[in-house]
Amino acid sequence: MIYLDNAATTPVRREALEAMWPQLTSGFGNPSSHHQVGEAAAAALLQARASVARSLGCRPGEVVFTSGGTESDNLAIKGIALGAQRGRHIVTTPIEHEAALESCDYLRRLHGFEITLLPVDAAGRVDPEDLARALRPDTTLVSVHYANNEVGTVQPVTELAAIAHTAGVPFHTDAVQAGGWLDLTVTTLGVDALSLSGHKLGAPPGIGALFLRGRLVIEPLLHGGGQERGKRSGTENVAGAVALAVALRLAGAERVEAAQRTSALRDEFIATVLRDTPSARLTGHPTERLPGTASFVFPGTSGEAVLLELEARGIVCSSGSACAAGSSEPSHVLTAMGLPADVAQTAVRFTLGAGTSAAEAAEAAASVREAVAAVASLGD
Repeated sequence: MIYLDNAATTPVRREALEAMWPQLTSGFGNPSSHHQVGEAAAAALLQARASVARSLGCRPGEVVFTSGGTESDNLAIKGIALGAQRGRHIVTTPIEHEAALESCDYLRRLHGFEITLLPVDAAGRVDPEDLARALRPDTTLVSVHYANNEVGTVQPVTELAAIAHTAGVPFHTDAVQAGGWLDLTVTTLGVDALSLSGHKLGAPPGIGALFLRGRLVIEPLLHGGGQERGKRSGTENVAGAVALAVALRLAGAERVEAAQRTSALRDEFIATVLRDTPSARLTGHPTERLPGTASFVFPGTSGEAVLLELEARGIVCSSGSACAAGSSEPSHVLTAMGLPADVAQTAVRFTLGAGTSAAEAAEAAASVREAVAAVASLGD
């Protein structure tokens, strides 16, 4: 099997697994408990928080541990919007992850917020001038993801955040797909909130983090014991936090080399698919894309049929976001980029990981040609 669905989830790193194991056995205490076992867990959580803060270039008190990227997006968007006194207007894009889009829709339906969706071009990029025009005196938040989960397009987040700040508006970015590939230093990016998910970078599912700049007023979504400085109640997942801290630290240390190597492999994979599979069309930005993401549409075929043919050949990939798997609707990302619905439904996404070999990428590219040809022959 050749696994090319790393945007959906990544294998747990051995180092992360080994780091979390003691917290699941001898160090099983509740960090809120005032005894030896609980205080040991609290110390481990404190160290994990400090490590994540170093990876992001922020203060430990600005790191909130969550259950994953979805909760981080929900807490950032709803929490900032409901905690602000500025107004009831949010600016985002139509190609965000469902966690962000549905959080905005919740605020629209139940709290009277107005949502402005910035247009994107055919490559999935936001024009910063469109953001400048969209800002209003009552704009409460701008939320634009760092990199798209379906096509891999990277947004000019630093420029967008600076534009938002000229109007005094906080800026949130969903960096779930960027973890391990792009610079996450929050001072460099200039963002006020940044969402992360552990299982996208070598930690297990069920743990995430949210950077929240200290000056932000947040309305918590979960109420109870007041954990995470009152921002996210609930007994902390200490083992997960420890694993996330290790995985994030290692990903940061390896990032430049891994990104360079994987980008070269991705470019060769893309070139081979486009050369050998005549119907293939690359989606997303040709250069401003995540190092591991190669996404295509194959007009005249069925994306699901191509996926089945690929899996029969030992290639594991996806048709887009794992969160939308099984949906019969065309990708909201691709349609927002201007692709017709019938073409969007032919999409296949390949996401290489840091461990993907050149031989695996070459075999996958050859399998794409065979799979698309097999599906096309069924329609003849």
